[in-house]
Amino acid sequence: MLRWMIALALVLGASMAQAEPASLDDYMRQARHKPDAVVHYGPAPSQVAELFLPPGTTAAKPSPRPVVVLLHGGCFLEQYQGFSQTSALAADLAGRGYAVWNVEYRKLGEPGAGYPGTFQDVATAIDALRAEAPKHGLDLTRVIAVGHSAGGHLALWAASRGKLPAASPLHTPNPLKIGAVISLAGIGDLQGQAKAWAIPCGEDTLDRLLDTAHRPHPYADTSPAELLPTGVKVVMVHGVFDPVMPPYTGRAYVEKVRKAGDAAEIVTIPGAAHFDLVIPTTPAWTEIAGLVAREIKALTH
Repeated sequence: MLRWMIALALVLGASMAQAEPASLDDYMRQARHKPDAVVHYGPAPSQVAELFLPPGTTAAKPSPRPVVVLLHGGCFLEQYQGFSQTSALAADLAGRGYAVWNVEYRKLGEPGAGYPGTFQDVATAIDALRAEAPKHGLDLTRVIAVGHSAGGHLALWAASRGKLPAASPLHTPNPLKIGAVISLAGIGDLQGQAKAWAIPCGEDTLDRLLDTAHRPHPYADTSPAELLPTGVKVVMVHGVFDPVMPPYTGRAYVEKVRKAGDAAEIVTIPGAAHFDLVIPTTPAWTEIAGLVAREIKALTH
């Protein structure tokens, strides 16, 4: 008994000695980083994407660069920022040799947001990479999506677009292929995990996003879980202390993806909560950057 108590005390002491998980304020205080190019893919102010390129990239000699599509979170709500904060991640990833497509989209509270607008924005922004590729030397055979929280859902959904029914307003012919998704505290099963997600984001947020009052099957073309299998590798990343999307939610989705026949894994990061995953100075981000490198390498022929 004494030996067990000593061991427990050592574990607790080590846990208490660790830095506190990052807060929302830590996330919001991040400095804005300047992109190499800004592209407006629609007329609305939020229909914009920023392109970050590796240092030394020139128009005269653009080397083919793998692409990371970056999608911010914020409960799909206008009052939460996210686009400017993810510029820090974009700059970090560009410094590691990737081209980064940092995507903004219309959020609830903005004209045209919700269904189908928010989803159409993400689809249009990602497909706009085809026009940018020859200008900046982007390798569209090596594209992965990384999204945080609500953006994690959108990243999973974007990789599922090839399974959208032709009758859906969200369907587009020949969507740009995404080779893998790294979802950072994202939600893959909108219907099955709606209650968990409603606690931090609001009871009516998904109803507003999906227009459940007017659509008989609101999850059919919006929930990645309904579009499985996709043939796309999924990595669900969660901080062990995340109260917004706890690790069990990612684990449950990974099981669902595997049962459908696709490759998936769960990565839980010790000492991390919701915002450690999207601050490039944290140990959590170091681990995530390693996952990005691994998944990009897996797409290299």
